[in-house]
Parts: sequence; structure tokens; C-alpha cells
Amino acid sequence: MTAILGISAYYHDSAAALVVDGEVVAAAQEERFTRIKHDYHFPSHAVEYCLQSAGLAPGDLDYVGFYDKPLLKFERLLETYLSYAPRGFLSFMKAMPLWLKQKLFLPKEMRRALQGQYAKRFIFPEHHESHAASAFFPSPFEEAAILTLDGVGEWATASYGIGRGNQIHLQAELRFPHSLGLLYSAFTYYCGFKVNSGEYKLMGLAPYGDPRYVDLIKQHLIDIKEDGSFRLDMRYFNYCQGLTMTSDRFHRLFGAPPRRPETELTEKHMDIAASIQKVTEEVMLKIARHVQRVTGMKNLCLAGGVALNCVGNGVVLREGPFENLWIQPAAGDAGGALGTALFIWHQLLEQPRTPHATDAQSGSLLGPSFSDEEVRRYLDAKGARYAYYPDDEALCSAVAKLLAAEKVVGWVQGRMEFGPRALGSRSILGDARSRKMQSVMNVKIKFRESFRPFAPSVLADRVQDYFETRPQESSPYMLLVAPVREEKRVKQNGAHGLRGLAKLKECRSEVPAVTHVDYSARIQTVDEQRHGRYHRLLAKFEELTGCPVIINTSFNIRGEPIVCTPADAYRCFMATNMDVLVVERFIMLKEEQPDAKEIDINQYLASFHLD
Repeated sequence: MTAILGISAYYHDSAAALVVDGEVVAAAQEERFTRIKHDYHFPSHAVEYCLQSAGLAPGDLDYVGFYDKPLLKFERLLETYLSYAPRGFLSFMKAMPLWLKQKLFLPKEMRRALQGQYAKRFIFPEHHESHAASAFFPSPFEEAAILTLDGVGEWATASYGIGRGNQIHLQAELRFPHSLGLLYSAFTYYCGFKVNSGEYKLMGLAPYGDPRYVDLIKQHLIDIKEDGSFRLDMRYFNYCQGLTMTSDRFHRLFGAPPRRPETELTEKHMDIAASIQKVTEEVMLKIARHVQRVTGMKNLCLAGGVALNCVGNGVVLREGPFENLWIQPAAGDAGGALGTALFIWHQLLEQPRTPHATDAQSGSLLGPSFSDEEVRRYLDAKGARYAYYPDDEALCSAVAKLLAAEKVVGWVQGRMEFGPRALGSRSILGDARSRKMQSVMNVKIKFRESFRPFAPSVLADRVQDYFETRPQESSPYMLLVAPVREEKRVKQNGAHGLRGLAKLKECRSEVPAVTHVDYSARIQTVDEQRHGRYHRLLAKFEELTGCPVIINTSFNIRGEPIVCTPADAYRCFMATNMDVLVVERFIMLKEEQPDAKEIDINQYLASFHLD
């Protein structure tokens, strides 16, 4: 037996992944255990979980890999600071303590975290090698082009190459400071959202605006070549030398300073979001076309933080030259931990690889699970009142009826998802047919901005009845956007002249709660093989209502990570205005719980600052 542990840490979304004899056994992000969103510290809890899931001790590991080369990254930081000196002094002083204390001594740090039991070597692939490995090795393809796009690794900000059999070969890269991920993050910052966290908010805001600033962006900020490569005019940015993303020149170009968090979102912010989204899609599509011309491949694998831009992914799939697309579900830095472990197994140890018909990531359900007995013990200790359902038929029928009655349902089943999306294991569910559900779930349950769209889960064999996808197109990881079919749309009711957030008032389809203002939806296809009980729930809901679509959003509230344990779920259930909690085979109704009360949302939001 060969056991390989992959680790990502110290930047964003620390994680650990365990591969045993080439099989992905476990993977999880540290934030799910510590309850600190985007926890960047060494993933001690995630490592402990991965080892326990396989019954291993640290000394049983054969290899441990870290997802990038710290010394090469340190070289890039020093060169950048020297290039901008003395302007980067404050940023330099903020970054150095962590480097001098931990990052430059990673082997020592990792041995300590592994309780001194691991005495073998550590392996450090390059950052984009880890991304590329995470994209190709779990994919269902024997061979494919590979494209990685993110903020920055050591020096690379994007790379492409080929994967064949058990080997990957990267052929070209784009280098810092020219970065599509950092460009998008600069606009995230400018529009008042948190960098490395709020990019998906910017993407969700874009359809409310018009892309009227595209020419301005292309004239001043970015020079895009036909092959998708580009150069940024660094005079407009501050991320090389400062503590912010954008410069005064940037602010003058757009006529105002950055929006302060929690202040009003204007139509101008919406137009800016629409514009940078359009530019991002153009770059992604041009790069994809170039990669296909160079590699001649019909399949494409994507990873890196930009691969979480599901709108851009949909453009690449629909308008690009590739026949098939597979995206790493944990496309950001967390996925680097998995890529590192698979890189060691296949690339360095030259172990054979047999692609799975779907993929080798088990639906990305790689986190902890809890038995009925564990759940019962916790609920009894809390004095919770519940009904226990002995079989899936009864359970799913009961939950389907609650959903059809427009109840908001917390749903915790099986192994927790690896990656940023809830995929039906740690989800909040609702009736997609409801005209009020988007607003209710955003404001009363998630405590977040009302403009944020919700994703639909849809039975895989019914997806084409509701959404414009290609035949047999699967999207199990909620990483593709597709338009709602024309026949499912509702004719304009006279409100088509609405602008900005007023567009939320208009009903757009038969499933309005999951139809964004541009008639798109970020779809998750649900099949029996990957999703088990969740698939049975959707089937029961369709049987009851005739509709195979429900809302699926992550089980958390704003500012917190997705829940992991039954205890996390029950706390979140009691701290929100959620109606129902389902944990494995236990159903709890809010009004029956001890100390249940209506949550004052304004008081909640005023209790702490949320970015």
C-alpha cells in the first residue's frame, strides 16, 4: 500500500487530501473544521480527518507533498518588492513575519504538524503543476488539453499543456503581474467585495448591468492578443506594491474611489461588473481556442480559481472548440492539495491511470460523514425534537411534501463536499417554482444580498426539458451556466424596462427562484450513481409536483463556512429562520424545537461587520 498526503496552506483555503494506491480516499478544507472562513493556516484538522478516514497514522504515510514551491514564491515576492521599492515597504513588512516564521521552514512546520512521526521526504510541485494535476488526473479522459487560470502561483498566473495517460506536460505559461485572476479581483475590490472571497458576488452582480465599460477596460487596462495572452497596464493597479488592489489612476478612470463594503450598489457598479465579466469571458474563450489549435485535443480540463467562474466556463463550452470539458470541483487552492497527491502517484511514481467513465472524484463527496447513531446521540443531548424515518422512501416523501409547501429545508446527508459548492450533502433546499423563495432564502436564511442568484439542482435525465444544454451534458459540480429554455420562460409582463436590482421584481420562468435576470442558471445535474438519497428526493419532488428542479444553496450563513457536522447544522438551523432540518434520517421542524424563535435579521446583521 502506498499512502500519499497532499497539503495546501498559508494562502487561501488550506486543505488536505489523501490518495491510497491511486484512489482518492478523502479530502477536506480546514475551514470546515475550524469554522474560520477561508482558513489559511496549516490544515491540521483536515490532515487528521484524512488519516483517520483511512485508519492511518502520520508514520504510515509514504509521501507528503505541498502544493507549490515556497522558495520560488519567495523569490517572486522579493523581486517584486525590490522593483517597486520603496513604495512596497508596508506590504513587505506585513508579509515578511509569516514567511520568516513559517513559510521558509515548511518541512519543519509539516513534521511538527505530523506529530514528528513522518520522517520521509517532502515533495514540492509547482503551483500550476498541482492545479494541472488536479484537473487532468481525476478527469474521465485518456488524453486532454489542460488549462489553469488563477491569481498567481510562484510566477505563473496561467498555464496550458497536455495530459496523456498517467503524465501531464505543461507547455507555456503567463507570468506575474499579468493575471486574469488578479484583474478580476481588482474589480471585486473596486466594487466593494472582499478579494479571494467576493469574486462570485461580482459574477452574480454582472447580469444586472450593461457592459458599457468594456472598451474603456480594453483601451486602458488590458491589451488582449489573439491567442488570449495579455498585458496589464500596471499603473492602474496596486497589488504589486501596496495593500490594495487598485491605484488612484484606476479610480480616476472610473470616476470614483472604490465602493465601501455594505454601502449602496449603484447601476454603475453593476455596469462595471458586467464589463469585467465580459472581458474575462473574451480572454477565456481566446485562450481556449489557442490551446485547442496548439494541442489538437478534443477534451479540455480546467482548474485554478478562474475556473470557478461558471459563466465563463459556459461560454468556453458553448462557443469554444472543445467537444468535452471537465472542471476540477475544488478548482481553487484547496484543489492543489489533491493535485499534489495525484501528481506524486502518477507523474513521479509513474503509476498507471485508468480513467473512470464519469470521473475519479466520487462526486467530490470526500469529507466526513456521520452515522444515524452519532446523529441521534447529539440530538438527544441537545434536547432536539425529531422524527426518525427508517427508509429512504418515507424520508424523501416527507421532505418532498415540506419543500412543496414552500418550507426552507436544511439537508445534511453522507460525506461532506470537497470544494466551494454544496452538492446535495450540506445544502439548504427550497421550491424553485416559488416567486418569493429567492428573496426569502437570501434575506431570512442566508443573511446576504438580495441580488445573489440561487442554483438549481435538476434530475440529470430531465435537464434538457428546462435548460439549454447539449445532449447528455452533465454538470454534477455546479460549474456551468446554461440558459433556461425558451418554452419555460414567462412572457414579459410589462416590467421589462426595470433597471438594476429592480429587475428582481420580474418573474422570468416556471422556476423563477433559480432563473437569474439574464435567464441563466448555474445548474447542478443530479444522478443516482453520484447522489443517492439526494437523487431520490428530487425524484419524489417531481412525482409530487411534476417539477424535477429545486433550489440548492450551501448550508451556511453569510460570513461562515459550509457546515460539516450535525452540531454545525443544528446551530445554523436554530440561528436562522430556516423551517426544517434534515440530518441523515432525522427530520426536525423549527416550531417544535426548544427555545425556537424568529430571528431579528437587522439585529443579527448589526451584531458584527460582514464584508
